[in-house]
Amino acid sequence: PIHPVDPDKRAAIITAALKVFAETGVHGTPVPPIAAAAGVGVGTLYRYFDNKQALVNAVFRDAKAHIQKALLDGLDPQRPTREIFDTLWARLTGFAREHPASFQFLEVQDHYSYLDGDSRAAEQTLLQPLTTLVKAGQDAGMLGRAMRPEIAIALFWGSFVGLFKAERIGYIKLSEADLNTARDACWAAITHS
Repeated sequence: PIHPVDPDKRAAIITAALKVFAETGVHGTPVPPIAAAAGVGVGTLYRYFDNKQALVNAVFRDAKAHIQKALLDGLDPQRPTREIFDTLWARLTGFAREHPASFQFLEVQDHYSYLDGDSRAAEQTLLQPLTTLVKAGQDAGMLGRAMRPEIAIALFWGSFVGLFKAERIGYIKLSEADLNTARDACWAAITHS
């Protein structure tokens, strides 16, 4: 028999999978603990997702959509480059604090080998506007031209992720002043290249 799709149950499975994957990683996590965390049977989970890869991709696209919304919704590309940079840093900080499982899942990246074409395209839908912003900053003379936009974005992301990973594992506790200092150091790195 065909079972109707319950969007709430599907969302609950994605939310549970996100938490489990963020805590234990994708590669080491079998499906039964995810089903248990979602409060469904393994068979029910497989009615919504054909396999673990399909579930990983659904979790990834959901997390990417949330971070894209948090970073880009209402962002005015006509604002000065430094203001845009500071806004992106603040929004990313807010996302990391308010959605730690999503941030950790995206940060760990052990899911990369599972990603299908649609998920890789979802990644590009976030990277493309950021690349455009970096190019605009370079054209305005606010950002250094020696660094390709993709490198500037990777430097920004890597620095940010490193800070929050160090905090998550207990090496540091980030104060607002620490975050501002790190933000300014990242800005300096991409403006003086």
